[in-house]
Amino acid sequence: GVKLDPMDKWSKVGLLIFDSQVPIGATPEYLAGHYMIQAASSFMPCIALAPQDNERILDMCAAPGGKATYLAALMKNTGMLFANDSKASRIKSLVANIQRLGVRNTVVTNLDGRIFPTVMKGFDRVLLDAPCTGLGVISRDPSIKVQKDSNDILRCVHLQKQLLLAAIDCVDVHSKTGGYVVYSTCSVSVEENECVIAHALRKRSVKVVPTGLTFGTPGFTRFRGKILHPSLAEARRFFPHTHNMDGFFVCKLKKFSNALPGKEKDDEKDEDDEEPQRRKSKGGKSEKDNIMQKRKRQEEEEEEEQEQEQEQEQAPPEPRRRSQKRSDSTSKSTAIATGKRGEPPTSILKTAVPYVPIPLSFLIVFQQ
Repeated sequence: GVKLDPMDKWSKVGLLIFDSQVPIGATPEYLAGHYMIQAASSFMPCIALAPQDNERILDMCAAPGGKATYLAALMKNTGMLFANDSKASRIKSLVANIQRLGVRNTVVTNLDGRIFPTVMKGFDRVLLDAPCTGLGVISRDPSIKVQKDSNDILRCVHLQKQLLLAAIDCVDVHSKTGGYVVYSTCSVSVEENECVIAHALRKRSVKVVPTGLTFGTPGFTRFRGKILHPSLAEARRFFPHTHNMDGFFVCKLKKFSNALPGKEKDDEKDEDDEEPQRRKSKGGKSEKDNIMQKRKRQEEEEEEEQEQEQEQEQAPPEPRRRSQKRSDSTSKSTAIATGKRGEPPTSILKTAVPYVPIPLSFLIVFQQ
C-alpha cells in the first residue's frame, strides 16, 4: 500500500514516497531498522563528505541521526563515528535511531561544538550541518516566514562561524585519506552560507574543493555588490522550484595547514627582528653598530681637539699665583672625593687646609 519511486541517478538507496495507506514511521520494517525517514536534501552533505572505511568521522550536529546513520552505512560500520549534539533533549532521538538501525561504530557525545577541539581532535573528516534559520524549508513549512526575522539570521551567522572554525580545528591535516570538512545548511540566505565560508577562508588555512555532486546550482561569488571568493563557485545550492527538494547549501573544504593565515609572515618578520638581537647577545653588538660607534667616537675626539686648540689660542695668560690657587682647590676637591667619612684625608693635611666634615648627601651628589 505504498506508492514510491527511486529518487534519482545520484542516489542508489533513496526512495521517494508519494502516498501510503499506513504511517511510514509505524511499520514493522521501520521498527526493525530497515529504513530512515528524512528529506532528499539530507543525502547531499553525506555524499559530499564521502567517508572511507576505517576512518575517524565527526558529525558535529548529529541529532536526530539521519545523516549520522547514513555516514555509518557508507563506512560499512567500520572505523569510528562520533555523533555529537549540544542539546541533551535531542540526544534521546539520536541514540534511539542509532540503536534501531543497528549502528555499531558510533560514539554519542553531548558537547558544545564550539569547544569540541579542546576535547578531541585528529578526525579524518568532519560534517557540520549547522543550525540555521530554516529558510530553505518554507515550501513545506510556511510558518517560518512569520517566525524568523533578521535578528535570527544574525544570531545564526555568529554561531555558524564559530562552529565552522571549531570543525576545521578538529580535522587532522596530516590525514592520509581525509582532511575534509563539509558545511551545510537548510537555508538559502547568503549570510548563512557563502559569507560564513568566506569568513573561514580568512581565518583558517583551508580551500574550497569540488563537492562531487553531479547537479545543483553553483554558489554565489557576487551578491548585492559584495564580491566573494571566486572558489565559492565550487559550492552547491539546491532550490525547491528547481531541484524538487528543500532549499539547501553544501560546501566542501580541504585543510592544508595548521597555521593561521597571515601568521607565517608575522613569524618571519619576528625572526628577522630577532637576528640583530641574537648577534648582540652572542658577540656584543653587530658589525654595523660597531662601525657607527667608531665613527661617532672619532668625530667626537676631533671636535674636542678643535675646541681645546681654540680655547688655548683665545685664553689670555694668567698670573702665576692664580694658577697656584686653582691647583690647590683641585687638590682639595680630589681629597674630599677620595677621603673616608669621619677621618681627615691625608692630602688635606699635606696642603694645610683646615678639615671640614662633609655630609653624606654632598658626597653622593659629588660622585654623581
